[in-house]
Amino acid sequence: MKIGIVCYPTYGGSGVVATELGIGLAKKGHKIHFITYKRPARLTHFHENVFFHEVSAEDYPLFEYIPYETSLASKLVDVIKFENLDLLHVHYAIPHAAVAYMTKKILLSEGRYVPVVTTLHGTDITLVGNNKAFAPVVAFSIEKSDGVTAVSESLKQQTYEYFNIKNDIRVINNFIDFDRFRKSDKDHFKKAIAPQGEAILVHTSNFRKVKRVEDVIYIFQKVNEHVPSKLLLIGDGPERYNLEQLCRKLDLWSEIRFLGKQDAIEELLAVADLFIMPSESESFGLAALEAMACEVPVISTDVGGLPEVNIHGKTGFLSKIGDVEDMAKNAINLLTNKEMLSQFRINALEQASRFDIKLILPQYEAYYEEVLKAATISG
Repeated sequence: MKIGIVCYPTYGGSGVVATELGIGLAKKGHKIHFITYKRPARLTHFHENVFFHEVSAEDYPLFEYIPYETSLASKLVDVIKFENLDLLHVHYAIPHAAVAYMTKKILLSEGRYVPVVTTLHGTDITLVGNNKAFAPVVAFSIEKSDGVTAVSESLKQQTYEYFNIKNDIRVINNFIDFDRFRKSDKDHFKKAIAPQGEAILVHTSNFRKVKRVEDVIYIFQKVNEHVPSKLLLIGDGPERYNLEQLCRKLDLWSEIRFLGKQDAIEELLAVADLFIMPSESESFGLAALEAMACEVPVISTDVGGLPEVNIHGKTGFLSKIGDVEDMAKNAINLLTNKEMLSQFRINALEQASRFDIKLILPQYEAYYEEVLKAATISG
């Protein structure tokens, strides 16, 4: 198949999933065309059957904001027509599904029907929960998509709760590439970070308020009082300055490292003992899954899709949002019980294997075929 993929080209979960999906499909022989405003973060080198089309938006003095959606629609029409795409897969309802609908109508006026699959990742749905002004566009975009997928059962149910829509939503989970994310021997690296054999806790995110990274620091403070530890904070975002100030205030600066954005996340996870994820909203929890694939148990909240990934009392522990005491207690319990920690590592890998990309890719391929067949009949 010739498939166009539209996504945000960032380090966020949706961009990672869209890029890894495209690369995986390309390895199976499909022609994949990424269409976005810059090269996706994980599309770092040449891949056979992968093509990148950059969307450029002109900054006209007339406009207060650059009209990206119009530029994207024009680029989509161009790529679909001249690359002869079979299907368009857009990630996020806002604005990509809405733009895809406009693109589809333009092509239909020329006698060409290209079906659109929309994948919901979470923020496009939860955004509406906070701002009802977006509801009409999101609902319309979902209804007018030829196929809709959600990355977790929780997100699917949340979407139906927020919108009065009839369109079927297929759950196809996020996935992990075990060719990349797996436990490896990085003892020399671990000794450099924790020279006295301290436990290593890791958190990775976009450092936004919804990730509650300050809770990570408070959890670490409590853990460090009982178990000598180091904390690695991976990522960057608007809360970083406040987090740095908090570390200094708590006199934890020497025990915590801010590593910024990292491409080789798997090398950092290889030295971790626990992964901390105290988010107040997670549609799936891809970062937790990546940790589990590297045999790292997870201490997380019990929100959204996280209970579908992190199994309480088996691969880690779940707590209520903001319950720093409980998360710290669970972390200390694991770190002070080596036998339990060892078993949880095994369990984490076993659970992560359920989301192997080799199992998820065929689900997408079958869904594409289903959508194409239905579009041929209806279109």
